[in-house]
Amino acid sequence: MPEWLSKFVKINYKLKQLKAVDTLSYKTISANKATVTKNWVVVDATDQVLGRMGSKVAKLLRGKYKPNFTPHVDCGDNVIIINADKVKITGNKATDRVYLRYTGYPGGQREMTPGKLLEKSPDKLFRKVIKGMLPKNRLGDAILRNLYVYAGSEHNHQAQQPKQLDLNSIN
Repeated sequence: MPEWLSKFVKINYKLKQLKAVDTLSYKTISANKATVTKNWVVVDATDQVLGRMGSKVAKLLRGKYKPNFTPHVDCGDNVIIINADKVKITGNKATDRVYLRYTGYPGGQREMTPGKLLEKSPDKLFRKVIKGMLPKNRLGDAILRNLYVYAGSEHNHQAQQPKQLDLNSIN
């Protein structure tokens, strides 16, 4: 065997030894309903911008901040939003943006602006905003059920011992 070929065989053999890694230690851990730990979190909406706050809450609900995030499992936290009526809507979006819905009857198209919806029902506004940021399937519906919105500063989930969370501290 030529000398250059024997060197090539030795190098190739050493590379194979380096690549021999214990693959059993590199298993991807996928969360399921039994292994998920769901926390309760309270978020204060006072002087927060609606869309930016909504995107962070959607990530919390989805579980994207957790290391064991699994896309097809509801592994997010239960989020309680308080002071929802004190949220800010920037620019002219409170009056210029229009949400349309249809009653199902002829001439039954109704329109509502975010400003009017905030006055009438802050809960519906937050659900509409956050629902648009979640998956459009049964999982998204299940995740949205983990959201609790209250216009005032009081909520009735003290038994779950929720932790206060500052949204400005997470990105």
